Amino acid sequence: MDEKDRITVVLGASPNPRRASYMAVERLVGNGYPVRAIGIRKGWINGVDIELDRPAINEVHTLTLYIGEKNMADWRVYALGLNPDRIIFNPGTENPHFEAEARMAGIEVDYACTLVMLSTNSY
Repeated sequence: MDEKDRITVVLGASPNPRRASYMAVERLVGNGYPVRAIGIRKGWINGVDIELDRPAINEVHTLTLYIGEKNMADWRVYALGLNPDRIIFNPGTENPHFEAEARMAGIEVDYACTLVMLSTNSY
């Protein structure tokens, strides 16, 4: 299965069009990536429902984070349980403790910006 066929989970998705997580979902969908948006406020982005619970999701290629270190404690177990191939720590989500846990679980870690990665074809 090609990585572009596997799911990207946007954790911390917001229904606010000015938020980077909203733009990330829009651009991922626009580039043909299957996306699941998980957040704390109901809404939808470019046809993708923002899910409020912690749904089981299989075949996760990338987990792109939009949750800061302070709030990540509530999501840590769920995020690791998705078993992604990589986690992208977007600006403002730096978290050395969670990064270490992810690396110990064999997950690739990138400190990058999903929006920049998409615009430079390095996603």
